Amino acid sequence: MEPEMATGDAPAYRIEDYQQITEGQATILFPKNNEVFYNPVQQFNRDMSIAAIKTWRDITMAARMERFNKSINPTKVAPPTTFTVLEALAASGLRSVRYAKEIEDIDHIIANDLLADAVESIQRNAHYNGVSPQLLRANEGDAISVMYAQRGKKRFDVVDLDPYGTAAPFIDAAIHAAEKNGLLCVTCTDLAVLASNNNSETCFAKYGGTPLKSEFCHELALRLVIHSLQQAANRQRRYIEPLLSCSIDFYVRIFVRVHDSPLLTKSVASKTGTVYHCRYCGSFAAQPLGTMQPGKGSNYRYQIADGPVVDRQCATCASKQEIGGPCWLGPLHNRDFVQKMYNAVSAGGAAMYGTQPRMKGMLKVILEELNDVPFHYTLTQLCSAVRIACPPLVKVNSALLNAGYRVSGSHTCQSSIKTDAPTQVVWDIMRALVQEVGRSPKIEAGSPAERILAQEPTALVSFALHKNANPESRRIKLVRYQVNPEKFWGPKARHTEAPKFKRKDQAATADAANAEPDTVDANGSGSKKPKTSLGDNVD
Repeated sequence: MEPEMATGDAPAYRIEDYQQITEGQATILFPKNNEVFYNPVQQFNRDMSIAAIKTWRDITMAARMERFNKSINPTKVAPPTTFTVLEALAASGLRSVRYAKEIEDIDHIIANDLLADAVESIQRNAHYNGVSPQLLRANEGDAISVMYAQRGKKRFDVVDLDPYGTAAPFIDAAIHAAEKNGLLCVTCTDLAVLASNNNSETCFAKYGGTPLKSEFCHELALRLVIHSLQQAANRQRRYIEPLLSCSIDFYVRIFVRVHDSPLLTKSVASKTGTVYHCRYCGSFAAQPLGTMQPGKGSNYRYQIADGPVVDRQCATCASKQEIGGPCWLGPLHNRDFVQKMYNAVSAGGAAMYGTQPRMKGMLKVILEELNDVPFHYTLTQLCSAVRIACPPLVKVNSALLNAGYRVSGSHTCQSSIKTDAPTQVVWDIMRALVQEVGRSPKIEAGSPAERILAQEPTALVSFALHKNANPESRRIKLVRYQVNPEKFWGPKARHTEAPKFKRKDQAATADAANAEPDTVDANGSGSKKPKTSLGDNVD
């Protein structure tokens, strides 16, 4: 029987004052008059996070035991079989409650938030779900201060950052708070900054790189955030390894492993660089900032890269080029990690993950991605440049495969073409398509489209159907690209702390002349806006 009210040491609450929302194994109490505290679309984020933490746990615990068993030290101590979690911006506590109930082997979770009413919500929801205060510990504090306080102490094995907007202010502290080989989970919802060129100066200030309004803008957003994480880690002689990087709806969600390795930091320059992008045809070229060449024995030689890799004008259509970055050019994912996670999600079933069909689809597409090839084209952009209707994607994929190159899609964009083929070969295929269907009469003399078609092909093109042109994720009809899940499904408004005082002009017995201002500070002066949380906009 459900409790009517908690008493004693438990937080006091009346069930009738709250609406009950069930997600996963957790049932959360939300105030009936609060419309912004919960965003059901973000269940996918939480489901993916639970699966990623479980996969990291299995890999990490197995590695610990392997090192222990191989050790010949007679005084060796068995490694811990549990791990700790910090949710720095916990809001209602939904994410932490789900972690506590659905992930095994957690020693304890610190659910932190800046706002007192959020901390009360965490305590209330933990109690209502039967989660002990020893397992889930609510904490009121500034997230940055809480994370920096771990310097010189026992760090957290898993650090979860899910802020409203950018995670940039918290990244440096989060790197400090993460344990060696720990997992750092980061969300950024400011894609208006990360995935367009309207706020390039803001993006550079936050992430140390500039975005591009391009077909691959969402992949570039992932690479800009990873670049920011990597730079913060390198300053602390640490190195982050991307395990899974997801572009989802209106945000990015990235899972990285934190290594204590000054040696690995030397390789970062060769995996970091800029990208040149043609404003008309969309051709692109990556420019690394450094090189990493084999040296004597197992050593490497690190040098500055030669450049530039392109001319001032695009070699394809002679249009101007723009520069994005610096950004991460290395792999976005660890394939072994993603494969284990995909297998676990497939075995878990819809009863374990409410968004399992979409999880399987995204993870499968990520497994199919060319992980060593940064950026991609799209079929619509290629066809638009030469003024033809889009053929089946499998036809273009077959031409690339028949030419001896690799090709895949990208989970960040529908109809994407990620390939290791040179730019010239890609456009030779488009010229062959134009020859097949006929040139558009709308192409004007001297236009970029005319300049593209004026070049002679350098490769033989075959559109014969290739057996690998249609990816498995499409053949088995997985949910590859999510349609809008519901009406008005985007990010909700930022949560604000419940007002402490009512307006006097709203009270039946108050004098209208003595009415208080719309907002009041802790001293009742009314000159400040209500304190707002940088916490989770989705929980």
